[in-house]
Amino acid sequence: MHKASLLLLAAALFAGSAQAQTTPVSPFDKQIARIDIGAMGVGEFNKTVSGAIVPTADDTGQVVTDVPSNTFGALITIRYIAKPYLGFEGNYGYARYTENFSHAPYGAQTKATEETLGYVATPPHKILGLQPYLGAGVGTTKFTPTPHGGEGLPFQYRATYYWNVGVQQEYLDHHFGLRLGVRQLIFLAPDFGQNYLTFLKHTSTFEPGFGFYFRF
Repeated sequence: MHKASLLLLAAALFAGSAQAQTTPVSPFDKQIARIDIGAMGVGEFNKTVSGAIVPTADDTGQVVTDVPSNTFGALITIRYIAKPYLGFEGNYGYARYTENFSHAPYGAQTKATEETLGYVATPPHKILGLQPYLGAGVGTTKFTPTPHGGEGLPFQYRATYYWNVGVQQEYLDHHFGLRLGVRQLIFLAPDFGQNYLTFLKHTSTFEPGFGFYFRF
């Protein structure tokens, strides 16, 4: 009886294991497993840029310089990875800093809000045990002067292009991971619709960052 009980138990375990291995993954679960949501803290290092005021103001030709301050911001990213070299991401970034114009007697405290979409690749081979990724995309950045430090200037959208590269490492059965990377945003320097600040030069923000992501 003892041997018979052991044989029955073994048979039951084997049958259960075989059934678990053959249980199909639903199309919905397969798609959800390809999505991750990440959050990063990023440094905001803004480039100084200069140019001549365009021919729409009384002081046409005078050179104006924009010296934005550097700060710390946040970035939220949602990714869908269909294959190692085929993935897509959406980004929402937020930072607050001051645009200091040499041609104006003030600095405009501004909230910069990024909304971009892009392509991302995650090669299957690792670097020093870490999963690399790289991508690029387009979208907009909304520059919104603050109520008390924005000198009454109106908000302004600027078309934005970006690239990013970094590494990540998964834990907890691929449901949680850490991410380290750098990005660069490229856009036309904001002038808030003021002709005396309009010099039509592209500038950029360099963003090194570190954070985490969660996969369902």
